[in-house]
This record gives sequence, C-alpha cells and structure tokens, in this order.
Amino acid sequence: MSVGVASARSQQCLKRLLDENQEDLPKCKRLCVAPPPPSTDLTPCLRPQSPTPKSSCSQSLSTVGPYVLYERYEGEEAYRAEHTHTQQQYTCKVLPVRGYQEQLAAYARLGHHDNISQLRDVVIGEDNVYIFLPGHHGDMHSYVRSRKRLSEEEAGLLFAQMLEAVTHCHRHGVVLRDVKLRRFVFTDKHRTRLALLGLDDCVLLSGNHDDDSLTDRHGCPAYVGPELLTNGSASYSGRAADIWSLGVSLYTMLIGRYPFQDTQPAALFAKIRRGAFTLPDWLSPQAKCLIGCMLRKLPAERLEAEQLLMHPWLTNPCTPHHKSASARRDGQDDDQVVPTWTDKH
Repeated sequence: MSVGVASARSQQCLKRLLDENQEDLPKCKRLCVAPPPPSTDLTPCLRPQSPTPKSSCSQSLSTVGPYVLYERYEGEEAYRAEHTHTQQQYTCKVLPVRGYQEQLAAYARLGHHDNISQLRDVVIGEDNVYIFLPGHHGDMHSYVRSRKRLSEEEAGLLFAQMLEAVTHCHRHGVVLRDVKLRRFVFTDKHRTRLALLGLDDCVLLSGNHDDDSLTDRHGCPAYVGPELLTNGSASYSGRAADIWSLGVSLYTMLIGRYPFQDTQPAALFAKIRRGAFTLPDWLSPQAKCLIGCMLRKLPAERLEAEQLLMHPWLTNPCTPHHKSASARRDGQDDDQVVPTWTDKH
C-alpha cells in the first residue's frame, strides 16, 4: 500500500472516530495485556533499567481486532503489534477510552508529515482505545546510549528531523509537552530517518494558536524546563517548554549524558532551576551556540522552532572534531545516563 493511500485511509478513520458518537462505535472484546512495571519514586526515564515483570496475561498472545500484541516497549504504554492477515508490523499505543477523541484530534489537525508517525488504525475496547502506528526500528533514547554519543554530523542529520516534527506541531497549534529522545523512532533499518511516535500527551491550542499558555506540569524530569519548577500555579509557554526539552535532547545526543543530573529528584530540580550547565571544549562553537539558544533559563530568550531551523549548525554543518567517544566523567550516576541498549532493534 502506498503512503498516499495509507494516509487517506487514516484520515477517513479519524473523521469517522471524531464525528460519530462514542456509544455507536463497535467495540472489541476486553483485552488482557501485561501490566506496567511497579511504580517507583523516579519517572521511567530516570530509573535504573530492570526487566519488565511477566504476568499470566503476557504468557499468551493478546489480540485486538485483527492485530496480535507482543512485548511492551520499555517505559511506554505501547506494544509491538502485527496484523494477523498481512503480517505488517505496527506499534500499538494504549489510551483510556474516556476522552480519546480529543487526543486523536491532534492527528487530524496535523495531517501528513514525514517526521510524524501517521495513524494507521484505531480499535475501540471496553476500557481502552488502541491506536496503531507504523512499526519502527528502535528509538533515539536507546540508540544514543548504545553509541555513547553521536558525532556532530550524525547528530545534525537526526536532530534536524526532530526539529522539523516539533516545528510542524507548533505551526499548527499543537504543544507536545513531553519532548524526549524516546519519543522519536527510526523508520528505516539503517537508522537515518526519524519520526515522532504518538501525540497522546499533546495539547491543542485554540483560536489563532498564538496563546500557548499552559498551567499543568507535565513531562519527564530530566527534560523539564525551569519555569515548570519555579512558577507555582502560574502559566508558562508550552512552545518554549518544548524548546527547552529539545535542547536537553541535543545536549544528550552530542555529549552522552543529561545536562542536569542527580539521583535525587529534589536535587535534580534544584539544578534545573539554576539553569547552569557545562559544555566540553571539544564541542564546536556552532553546536554550543545552538544548545545555548534552547537551554536559556528565561523562556522568552529561547529561539522558536522555526528560527532554530535556520541556525548555521543545521544549515551549514561544521566539521566535527570529537575526542574518543569512550571518555566519560568519573562518578557519573548510572540512573541518570541514557539507559543501556537492551532492545533487539
């Protein structure tokens, strides 16, 4: 099936789901899937890795409509899936059935974009909605950890695609709120093309989309901006918060660790609020400049996504001059480093 035909089908599916009354839509039988790992004090992106416990449900294959669900992706409410008739691979994201139409509306608003995974199918269950997106070849979170850190040339090619996805969302009044490396997946086996996987945490702006003020605090602690930790109940710019998270992502891609680290959440948040971070001497001036344009303590001083696309580091990449990728800071906290690659991708 061509991309155009698949995109048209997904748009028709969206229109039906958004227009029809929820009670009138057919529902699949109740599904038993493996539960998430036990909760700890740290968010998944800051926890030490540990195997996902198996349950009696996960010992047998789970089916959702014409799809078979396999293993759960670490740190995500998503599963590897396969269509029983075509053997096509998919990623299945699970959403609560309550209010799912509002979350799906983001796909309808954004339309097609090469760097955003397109919705392929939706199955309504008794308690959950199962969104089927294209299968992928691993995520950036695992890839960066497996490579220790990326060269500026490779990081530039990949980060530009991440930025294109965020720019498209911001241009159409969609704030992602939870930008992080794990949300970007490879769409090819050579791991050169990226797509944003899932829009279920996003916020749709109303009106002319100029006002992006948000009040809820949402995101992964390692990627959260200082304004979310210091403003109390005051509002903040959703777009600017996404830009900060992009800055954390690029820093991690190039240097191999988060810019703000601590095993204790309270100490981590204190470092983020101060907004002070270090950049190694071997990083090029252009890369340092781009990171600095995003990791500005004051949200108003951060460049917008469209402005970042015109930065010289992306439009005229410099010659990388990295030292050995095996160099690491002594005493680095393991549970603050991007977790070890364990995926089979």
